[in-house]
Amino acid sequence: MATPPLSSADLRHAADSTLRHYDSDAVSFRDATADHDVSQNIEALLRHIVAAPPFAILDLGCGPGRDLATFAQRGHRAVGIDGAPRFVEMARATGCEVWRQDFLALDLPMARFDGVFCNASLFHVPRQELSRVLRQLHATLKPGGVLFCSNPRGADEEGWYGDRYGVWLDLTGWRALLGAAGFTELEHYYRPPGLPREQQPWLAMVWRRGDAASD
Repeated sequence: MATPPLSSADLRHAADSTLRHYDSDAVSFRDATADHDVSQNIEALLRHIVAAPPFAILDLGCGPGRDLATFAQRGHRAVGIDGAPRFVEMARATGCEVWRQDFLALDLPMARFDGVFCNASLFHVPRQELSRVLRQLHATLKPGGVLFCSNPRGADEEGWYGDRYGVWLDLTGWRALLGAAGFTELEHYYRPPGLPREQQPWLAMVWRRGDAASD
């Protein structure tokens, strides 16, 4: 059964509550995730970019800046976005440019980035807003640019877990949304690597910007 549409007030509450959770837990989140190995995801984005390096990379939902720092250390021009004030402060300590924006009010430049990296972030966008956000990501990529996203997989569920809001889609659901936004699939895989599928809760996908996004 489809989830009823959220009102504008409900959308704002979902975003604000989720951001408050991360803002209040910023230090412990940073410490708990500092050693997480997401090199498989970073490589999946970078190997599909066809531009000459250094690449312009947008880390959407950059959190405290772990992956932002990795892109910068590898010589790329990395920009971060996050809506949690303490995460923005932490991420700026990497020396990278970081914008404070949330998913309900993205203001992205046109055709600026070679790659967009969305590691464990897009699943916080309510389903009814995902098409708009994906079109905005399509528009901020240069023609032929690459989008990476990794999200916890599910069976088209949506709602609250604690004080955070999330959506859990399967591969079919993500393919429908990304295809409608003008992207072409390059690859997908499940994480963590080397485990049986039932022990791989994360779905990682790589997509290329097509010529035009659908309305």
